[in-house]
Amino acid sequence: MPSLRSKLPLLLYGILLCSFTPLPVISSKRQTTPSGGSLVQARSSSWDRREVSARDGEYLQGIKRLRRLYCNVGIGFHLQVLPNGKITGVHNENRYTLLEISPVERGVVTLFGLRSGLFVAMSTKGKLYGSGRYSDECQFKENLLANNYNAYESAAHPGMYIGLSKTGKTKRGNRVTPTMTMTHFLPRI
Repeated sequence: MPSLRSKLPLLLYGILLCSFTPLPVISSKRQTTPSGGSLVQARSSSWDRREVSARDGEYLQGIKRLRRLYCNVGIGFHLQVLPNGKITGVHNENRYTLLEISPVERGVVTLFGLRSGLFVAMSTKGKLYGSGRYSDECQFKENLLANNYNAYESAAHPGMYIGLSKTGKTKRGNRVTPTMTMTHFLPRI
């Protein structure tokens, strides 16, 4: 009997857990459309709606990721956005290296410096700068590379990439290609 008494609290906990957890409800009632036809199945749970939206590719919209972008060039640098609008690379993590990566549309993101309050933007000449206002120059295509790093291409100026030199200075976007390691960034937590 002692073994039964020791298992009784677990049994009660399992019963309580099952009774308070709602299960998805899938209704198979037929509904009619205004034209008189019938719908095969009425979807009545939020679980079903999430499944449909995930198939549409909209599952990333609105999800903001807090990351530091690490570039393994030279001694290794994190991309930082300073309050004066300057963008550089720094070896050690600091409060200016924390970025909010927000999707704009499928495969296109914005990079926002949390501490500085500025967006990473690229001019028509390929120069990186911090922008206080959101514009088309703040959008970057996030490309996953074969080595599991990401390359960020300007959506407003195709063919221009974010890159850091081996001393931590930003490179002009029109002088780098995604095959160069200076354009490979690893989003880190």
